[in-house]
Amino acid sequence: MNHTPLPRRAAAELLGTGLLVAVVVGSGIAAERLSSDHGLRLLENSIATALGLAVLIVLLGPVSGAHFNPVITIADSLLRRDGAAAKDRAGAVTYIAAQLVGGIGGALLANAMFETPAAVALHERATAATLLGEVVATAGLTLLVVGMVRAAHSLPVIACAVGAYIGAAYWFTSSTAFANPAVTLGRIFSDTFAGIAPLSAAFFLAAQLIGGAIGILLTVALFPAPSLKEKTS
Repeated sequence: MNHTPLPRRAAAELLGTGLLVAVVVGSGIAAERLSSDHGLRLLENSIATALGLAVLIVLLGPVSGAHFNPVITIADSLLRRDGAAAKDRAGAVTYIAAQLVGGIGGALLANAMFETPAAVALHERATAATLLGEVVATAGLTLLVVGMVRAAHSLPVIACAVGAYIGAAYWFTSSTAFANPAVTLGRIFSDTFAGIAPLSAAFFLAAQLIGGAIGILLTVALFPAPSLKEKTS
């Protein structure tokens, strides 16, 4: 159980999510300016995102658990078995609010750093194939994060694994693995390489929730939590 006061944990979630989106959008803007080849831009964007995410998890994990993702917060809230689970589900709402605000703030920060006017993105991304990609990406991420926590891996190992997964999922999914409602919301506010149009974002959000549900079911099947009796024996 995390005994850090909720305001401090929420602040860490806001900061971490904001910086994550700033990494995603900022590296996307830099890649767009520095490279003309689309594949090279994606490579630059994915490397920066994978490394930045791993660093943020190591830095802020001890404070808030480093969810930075409403789907992970929902999964954590639903699957917790300790005595404080019901109480902390109210805190999950605070986490999600902080993540969404952080996501928007991170996109605006990236725009400002690169002197790019804040604007609603026009990049339409939603197709049947990309939505399937989002389901796969989010299900895999949920299984990875919650499964590794249940398997009691250390925070640095989890950070490296999550960063590696997102870096790979940029390439093996057709959607480039947004896999995060807060990141998706933030990317609406940057009409750049990393942006996503609002209508596409709505479809992506639905796919992410479906993927999160699948990830939760896979986690329960593959990493069953010990019973409360086993924990106290």
